[in-house]
Order: sequence, then C-alpha cells, then structure tokens
Amino acid sequence: MTDYFEIHERDSAARVGELRLADSVTTPALVDDVDTETPGDCRHVLDDAGSRWPTEQDAPDGDDSLLTVLPHRGLPAGTPDEVAEAFAVDYPDVSFPSAAVVSSDTATDHGSDAYVLAGAPGYVGHASAFVDAVSTVREAIPADTALYLPGVATPRNVATLVYAGVDLVDPDRAVVRGTEGRYLTTDEAYFLEDLDELPCACPACQQPRDEFDREDCVEHNVNALAAELRRVRRRIRDGRLRDYIEGQARQDNWLTATFRRLDQQYSYLEERTPLIRRADLSAASDDSLRRVEIQRFAERVTDRYVPRFDDRPLVLVPCSARKPYSDSQSHKQYHDAIKWRAHVVSMTSPIGVVPQELELTYPAQHYDSVVTGNWTATEIEFVSRVLERYLEGTDYPEIIAHIPGEGYRDICERVADSLGREFTYTVTDHPTTADSLGNLAAELEGWDRYPKREREHNTIRAVADYQFGAGAGDELFDDLSTQGRYPQLRADDADGEQLAALAQQYGVLSLTTAGARRWVESDVHTKTVEIEPFVPHGSVLAPGITDASDDIRVGDDVVIRGDAAFGVGRAQMSGPEMQSSTRGIAVQMRHVDEQ
Repeated sequence: MTDYFEIHERDSAARVGELRLADSVTTPALVDDVDTETPGDCRHVLDDAGSRWPTEQDAPDGDDSLLTVLPHRGLPAGTPDEVAEAFAVDYPDVSFPSAAVVSSDTATDHGSDAYVLAGAPGYVGHASAFVDAVSTVREAIPADTALYLPGVATPRNVATLVYAGVDLVDPDRAVVRGTEGRYLTTDEAYFLEDLDELPCACPACQQPRDEFDREDCVEHNVNALAAELRRVRRRIRDGRLRDYIEGQARQDNWLTATFRRLDQQYSYLEERTPLIRRADLSAASDDSLRRVEIQRFAERVTDRYVPRFDDRPLVLVPCSARKPYSDSQSHKQYHDAIKWRAHVVSMTSPIGVVPQELELTYPAQHYDSVVTGNWTATEIEFVSRVLERYLEGTDYPEIIAHIPGEGYRDICERVADSLGREFTYTVTDHPTTADSLGNLAAELEGWDRYPKREREHNTIRAVADYQFGAGAGDELFDDLSTQGRYPQLRADDADGEQLAALAQQYGVLSLTTAGARRWVESDVHTKTVEIEPFVPHGSVLAPGITDASDDIRVGDDVVIRGDAAFGVGRAQMSGPEMQSSTRGIAVQMRHVDEQ
C-alpha cells in the first residue's frame, strides 16, 4: 500500500505528484542523498540503505523525513533475465517512506512508495531500450508510486524523461559534467573554455566570465536542471508538455527518437492520455499526427461515428483558423450557400476529417496548426487515409469537394481513385469567392433542407457514438427530445426527463443518473466504477473503489455503482490506475442516488 506518494495532475505518462515526507516534495523533482551538499534547488531527501552485493545489510530504521532506498542489488542494463531473477531481492514490508531498486525484468509491487530503475545510465542514448525499460517498469508497479532514474538527468533531457513517466531524478550527471568543465543548457553541452560569455542568469552566472570556474559550472548545471523541472511541472499542470517536447526533444537525436518510440507504444500513452483537457493542442510538425489525441479522434470518427445524413449530398470543406468552425467567417459563407441541404465535413491537418456534429468535440475545437499553404507528404497521407476510411460504407448520393487546390485536391483525388467514387469540385479560385459559392449553391439545387430538430438530434446521437461507443446514440437516445439552443443542448426523453447535456467547452455529453441508468440497461459497453457500500459526495477516492473498467480514461463519464449508491461522474484516473491506486481522487461526482 502506498502511503507517502500521491498523484495530483496527469498529462499523458507525465504526472505532478506529492512525495509526502515530513516536508513534502512536489514531483517531478530533483532529489539527492542527504549526506551530499549539492548547490541549487535540490531536495536532500534520499537515504540509501546500501547495496547487498558486498554484504548483507541490516534493515534500516527509516525516517518520515526521508525516502529510504531499501538494501538492494543493482544490476546494469542488459543483464540476462536468469541472472536478474537469481539475484532478485525480497524487500521487507516497512512503515516508513521507502524505495525499492528494480529492473525491467524484476519490477513488481513491493509495497514501496517509489521504485529505482537499476542501471538507468545504460539506457541513455538508446531510445528503444530506454522506452521499453521505463514503460515496462511503469506498467509493473502501482500507478500511485514514483519512478526514480538516478544518474541520467540533464537540463536537455529531463523533459523527455518526465514525459516518459519518470517522477524523480538526481543531479549526479549534471554535477559530473560540471566538474569536467561542461556547461549544460536545455539545448547544448558547451566546453567551458569555448564560452566567451555565460548564456544564463542564474546566481552562479552572476559574475565575470574570467572568474567563473568549474565549481561555479557545477552550481550552474544544477540550477539549470532545477529550472527546467519547474518549467516541466508548469507544462504538466497546463496540459501542454507534449507541445514542449516536440520542440525540446529535437535538441538531441536520441531524445527525438525516444518520443517517437513512445508514440509507437500507443497503448502505453493512450491509457494515460485524457479524453478531454482545458489546454489547446499545438500541431507544429508531422510528429503531431502521431499524438494520442489525434489518433484517437480519427479512430473514433471512422469506427464509432455513424453518418446519419448520408441520404443527402456530402460537402467537404477546408478547416478554418477560428474554432469551432461554424463561428468562422468562411464557414458562415459556406452555410449561406448550403442552407442545410447537405452534410458538411471539414478536412484538416492534423485532425483528419470532422463531421459537423463533432465540431465541438475535443480536440476538434481545441487545436492550432502551423499554416504555410503547403501540405507535407505525411499530412496528405494521413488525411487521405482518414477520409477514405470515413467514406467506406457510406451511401452519400453525391460527394462535393468545395476545397482549394493546395493539398486538399490531392487528397480528394487520391481517395476518389482508391474508392472508385466520383467527386464534384466547385471551387474555381478560392472557396469564398462569389463564383465558387455560386457553384456550390447551384450543385445543391433541388435538395430540401433537413429540419432543425433532425440536426439537433443527430448531433446528440453522434456525440454519444463518439463518446460511449458504436450504437450508443440510438441505444441511449432512441426517444430523444432536445431543449435549448445549439451549442447548449439538453437531451430529454419523451416524457421530458433530462438524460444528458452537451458540454460546450469540450463537446461531450454529461449524463444525469437517468441517462446513466439507460447506459447500464443498454447493450452498449458501460464504463463502470464499483465502490464500497457508501454514498459518495463530491468525489470518490481510490481506496473506496473495488473494481473499475479497464477502458476508463481521464475525462470519461463513468457510472458509479455500490450497495448504497448509484451515480455518474467524470473520471480523474484511468481504470487501471483506479484498480491499483490507494490514494487520490478517482472520480468527481456529478449526480448520485442513494440505493
């Protein structure tokens, strides 16, 4: 059971947590052995009880002010499995803050508050080995425990270490580099003799260059590492660490390879990536296309979403800088020409395709991309693949591509050839010119408008499909009545009882208990949290949970069930984290009924 560590904020595999010592430590943190004197913002909270290689160590007494690394046998990276297993340590159950030393082969739940990856320096420079080791250990230990990588952190790499799932680092490598005369920054490691001025404003650098020696260099390096960790913590709290990583990791090839390798470990990141978040998503490179949020949206649109307007023409339009798209000047002009006579789907990089009913749904109205007027080959390939998957199996009587030439036309022609479908192109110069809009309007002559009620009902059902799973729209909202005005829609049943409301900020549905009961009674898989026999008010803490669905993600609506209560709320942890955690808020309750 974890008594001294708790997670407060999550941003994919990165977390802001609290090491609950006598004087608490906010993680990700820079920590060191209590007997050393390291300059800079470094917490001296580690107490290493020693190695068991030379001799057996007595069980330490422990101290609530320290994180005690229990007696251990560290092994270098690449140690054969049979050797690691033969020398594995049976750690004692202790009542003080403790850390166990493990490898990727021996990692398991030892009841400790933190885990130390043995041989961590051996993984530096090897992206595949590093990601495999960190993800394997992180999966094997409880979610509410800290992961400590000793001897590896520098100002340049620490953001990527944290992004991978590391919570604690030490200043050892920064100190060694300083004694060697290497001046570390977030983008380079300079030889001290090559610097004619000091590119930093930390206390150690507030002196003339000719007086700055290697001892000062050590102090600067630790200061720079601590400052980068503060920046990383801020990014996690803002939900923007990935945006930072895409630029920062390019300062070193192995870091770039590391975060790309992490993207290939999709299940590892997807489990830990929120369904919704406050922060906008910055898409500045082709690497953004591999982000979990992007891949998840494309997958749900093509696998869960049902085009309920496919008895009318489909109009493909370009995205807009302003979000949601319908608020933009260009899309208002498209609307004036279309007049609800066709189904509108926006094409965009990095999202892929966005049906009009999902324009509010994260991340469709929460991204910002770099616009150059030229599409990369990777963007064209990705959006083409998503559009093709979207169109497969649809029955649109006509596909109208009201798109400009750059990139968009290439995508449409590629998909038309692949599917053997005919596209009608209506843009002569630019999509918003009078001639182009006239062509679009003329192409829709003879088609009737679909009514407001149908638009609203299909929006609610489309969001339900996306959010809860294929078929949820029809199963949960078969006798639907909508109230309010888009985008602030309320979903009621035929008797006027509220089932859900469309949350404008994130474009997802917030269920009532009546809606949650429909979900449970339907054939759609329900994301359920089973709790002890109590009535939750405000939140459900992890210790009160007896079981949870594996596919719950942060931000999901979940059903709360127990002998004393039935309710609905929003998940603050993933399902696997709820199952293994003994601390922290798991669900923020919205509605609860006593049983």
